[in-house]
Amino acid sequence: MKKVFAMIAMTGLLTFGMSQSVFAQDEAAAPAEQTEATQDEQVAEEADSAATEIESTETVEEAPAEEAEEAPVVEETGMYKTLKTKFIEGDAGFMALVAIALVIGLAFCIERIISLALADVNPKQMKEGVEEALLQKGDVEAAKAVARDTRGPIASIYYQGLMRMDEGADSVEKAVVAYGAVQASNLEKGCSWITLFIGMAPSLGFLGTVIGMVQAFDDIQAAGDISPTVVAGGMKVALLTTIFGIVVALILQVFYNYILAKIEGITAQMENSTIDLLDMVSKYNAKK
Repeated sequence: MKKVFAMIAMTGLLTFGMSQSVFAQDEAAAPAEQTEATQDEQVAEEADSAATEIESTETVEEAPAEEAEEAPVVEETGMYKTLKTKFIEGDAGFMALVAIALVIGLAFCIERIISLALADVNPKQMKEGVEEALLQKGDVEAAKAVARDTRGPIASIYYQGLMRMDEGADSVEKAVVAYGAVQASNLEKGCSWITLFIGMAPSLGFLGTVIGMVQAFDDIQAAGDISPTVVAGGMKVALLTTIFGIVVALILQVFYNYILAKIEGITAQMENSTIDLLDMVSKYNAKK
């Protein structure tokens, strides 16, 4: 019996000790597993947060691009583009004729303006040079040289008068008056063409208006209905050609009036210079 109890006691002790060691090992392993699980969860959370930040960044970066793509494109409009569009809408055939009238008319205007600018000299300085040579020095050839070296119609009148100093005052007066009329006609050369294009431009515009109205009535007859969409095409041609024709006429008219004002000013200087030259010739003959 004692041996049996001893064996039972030894078995209990061994069983208790093994259970304690296993329990201790389980308690030691549990924190390690918890630590590893916690670390894995933290790594997973950090990865998820990084992915979320990347996605949000991409979304923010893609949003302006999408907004930029969806933003409406505003076309630039300028005076040149507007004129070009209206020129095409107003029937290029008639609008081209109006544009040609403008170009040719401006060419004549520019030619006249340049010629008048070259013809406009200082008559006072011219008079002083001729008077000094003729009255103070008594040298007719020096007076001729002054007139010959100066450009413009006034200098030409002086030269023609001085050329006939030996023939008397009457011959000088006749030569100056006749040559002055020639120079005045030269100043007005080309002005008739400018007036032609001033009248032609609105006439072409009115012709386009009449043809546009005829087209509008033809469209009404073909459609069998009077509606704004049917009439709009012909009316647009009619109005645009008229507008462009009137604008061209106004532009050429402004240049033409400027040219006339310059011609009147130079003509007045020529008349005054003629009177001054005749006075100098009379004084010169009186000193002889």
